[in-house]
Amino acid sequence: MNHPQADNYMLLTQAPVGRAIRQMAWPAVLTMLTTSFYNMADTCFVGRIDTQSTAAVGVAYAAMCVVQAVGFFFGHGSGNYISRQLGARRTDKAQRMARAGVMASLATGLLLGVVGLATLPWLCRLLGATPTVMAPTMTYLGVVLLATPMMTASMTLNNQLRFCGSARLAMRGVMVGAGVNLVLDPLLIFVLDWGLTGAAWATFIGQTAGFAMLWHYARRHPDLQIRLRFTPLARAYIIEMVRGGSPSLMRQGLASVSVAWLNVAAGAYGDAAIAGMSVVGRISFFLYAVVVGLGQGFQPLCGFCYGAGLYRRVKAGFAYCVRVGTVFLVCCALLSWPLAEQAVALFRDEAGVVAVGASALRWQLLAWPLIPFIVLTNMYLQTIGSAFRANLVAAARNGLFFLPLIVWLPMLWGLRGVECCQALSDLCSFALALPVCLGAFRAMMRLER
Repeated sequence: MNHPQADNYMLLTQAPVGRAIRQMAWPAVLTMLTTSFYNMADTCFVGRIDTQSTAAVGVAYAAMCVVQAVGFFFGHGSGNYISRQLGARRTDKAQRMARAGVMASLATGLLLGVVGLATLPWLCRLLGATPTVMAPTMTYLGVVLLATPMMTASMTLNNQLRFCGSARLAMRGVMVGAGVNLVLDPLLIFVLDWGLTGAAWATFIGQTAGFAMLWHYARRHPDLQIRLRFTPLARAYIIEMVRGGSPSLMRQGLASVSVAWLNVAAGAYGDAAIAGMSVVGRISFFLYAVVVGLGQGFQPLCGFCYGAGLYRRVKAGFAYCVRVGTVFLVCCALLSWPLAEQAVALFRDEAGVVAVGASALRWQLLAWPLIPFIVLTNMYLQTIGSAFRANLVAAARNGLFFLPLIVWLPMLWGLRGVECCQALSDLCSFALALPVCLGAFRAMMRLER
């Protein structure tokens, strides 16, 4: 049982940085791409129904961002602590934190589902559903909210497995859930003719299957040993979860708010505008998934090495990931520019949707090269426990800059302001992240001296 633990420690603290990150990153990248592909495929299947259903899934995505925020809060909050404790060879503390994080995630997910179902009409209006989109949004969310405990716990388990160096096990759990969902989508939507309700039940069943697989892996893992029993939350663990998880809660929570505000702003120009912006979000996330997966490969190395006092190795890993991620997104932006209309039409081939989506996509292509530095800065600060700086960077892209811009730009430029809002927010976020990151590295290197 100790052999995989020793292998992970040696790999993350002594192997060449590039090789260690690649070995951790490829399962994380594949996991992120699988999740993103499932989201895109789900949107494609729903897009074959009608524009209102496509828009409804886009509106519901804001609620799913809240669920993800909770899962990532407990997953990153416990996972960052777990990796640092394993780096310092304190396995018992890592196991206690793992159990506490999963139980808290399950309980919070259950609470979110109950509250969401009890306030469903009000929630749909809050998320930006127009009168024509209200009914399909309630249909979709009414089923998906039943899966919130499994969704939050799955994200927590996935991150805990990843932070202790078992990225392949985390990948398998996610791929099982996504695979089940992809198989059931066409069967329930078209063969059984359940329409949007079928898409919702496919999501529910897929999330449940993924949770069962991840629970199985975490229960048998020597660094986690998850058990379904009450685990008291010690004050020290709560503090660590807040320090490590609050940037994720901030980032994902603001993503939910920003999607809702984006839906409201786009809704002023019709359902086609909401659908077009929703499609662009799915396309962008598919390519961002590679960068996020690369960063997730960096986080275990960062946590282990920071816990072991290997600060130069942390810095080298950060630089490697930023270089690779930037080159990747620059190439993607150059290839995607002439194909923007075709990319959007794959999801919903309607003139209004394609016009809005293609314009918004080209605006975002301009800012894609800045994304890796912003993402990696946030992950680095979060993993080393620099809570204030991590929260500041996490709030920038979807909150600090996006929310004022999504109010002001449409007043100034109309629909064009909605389309370009995210790109301008990314530019401002990069300008903020650069000095914050440099300051954090200087502080870390002083610890070495």
